[in-house]
Amino acid sequence: MPPRSNISPKKRPVQKGKGSRRSKGRKKQTTRWPLAVKLVIAALVLIMLSPFYYGYVLKTFTSSWQWMKDLGEDPLYRHYSKFGIKIPKSYAIHGIDVSYAQGQIDWHQVRDMKDGDVCITFAFIKATEGTLTVDPYFKRNWREAAKTGIVCGAYHYFRPKKSGKQQARFFLQTAGVERGDLPLVVDVETLDGKDPMVMRKELKTFIEHIQAKTKVKPIIYSGLSFYHDYLQGHFDDHVLWLAHYHKEELRVRKPSEWHFWQHSDRGKVNGINHAVDFNVFNGDSIAFRKLLIKN
Repeated sequence: MPPRSNISPKKRPVQKGKGSRRSKGRKKQTTRWPLAVKLVIAALVLIMLSPFYYGYVLKTFTSSWQWMKDLGEDPLYRHYSKFGIKIPKSYAIHGIDVSYAQGQIDWHQVRDMKDGDVCITFAFIKATEGTLTVDPYFKRNWREAAKTGIVCGAYHYFRPKKSGKQQARFFLQTAGVERGDLPLVVDVETLDGKDPMVMRKELKTFIEHIQAKTKVKPIIYSGLSFYHDYLQGHFDDHVLWLAHYHKEELRVRKPSEWHFWQHSDRGKVNGINHAVDFNVFNGDSIAFRKLLIKN
C-alpha cells in the first residue's frame, strides 16, 4: 500500500455573487389586502377606541351583573342598595317628600344621586299645617330644590277641626304655584276627633277655595286605609297620592285610581341626613308633564 500523503486535498473555492438557479431573481412578495377588508379593520379599530364602545360594554356588564343579583328576587320589587330600600320596578319616575323632619338638605346631592335606573325627579315639600304652622324649612327647600331642576309641589297638612277655608287661605299665603310646578297638595290622614262627614265638608271647602284661586284642583294625599274608610267615592275626580309602605304593589280597585304612590318611609338619599319618604308616579314622562301647572 502506498504511503498516505500528508497533503490535504484542495478545497474548491466558494463562488460569491452567484445565487442558485432557484433563488435567482426571487423578490420579496407583500400581501395585498382588499379595500373592503381594510375598511372593516379600520372601522373596528375606531369602534374599539371610541368611549361609546366602552360605555356599551360597561352597560352590558352592569346589566348582566344586576340580572344575576336579581335572581330569586321579587320580579316587581327590586332592592336598591344606595337608597337602602326596595323600589317597585314597573315605574320610571321617582320622587321624595320632605318636611322639617329631614333637616337642612343639599338638593344638588339629591339631584345627582343615582342607583341603576332610579334618580329623584320630583319632590313634594311641606309648607303649612292647620291655620298657624309654617314648616320652618319650607322656603329654603322650595328655593333650593327648584334651582337643581327637580320638579316641586307644596303640600298642606289638613286639620279637620279647623275651618277648611281659613286653612286654604293660610296655605296660599305661604305657597304659590308657577308654570312647571306640580299642583298644590292637601294631606288628609286624620279625623282630629271629628265626624267623617264634618271632615269631608271642611275638605271640600278647602279644595274649592284652592281651585278657585289657582284654577287647578289640588292633589289629595292620604294613607290607603284612611282613603278606603273615609274618602273613596267622594273625591274620585282628583289626582290621588296614596301611602302604602313596603308592599310589592298598591292594592286599589283600579290602577288608574291613583297617580302617586308613597311606597317607603325609610329611604336614604345623599344630601339628606334623615330617612325620607319615597314615591313613584303612575305613568310615563308625557303623563307627568301633562300634570304640571301650565300658566
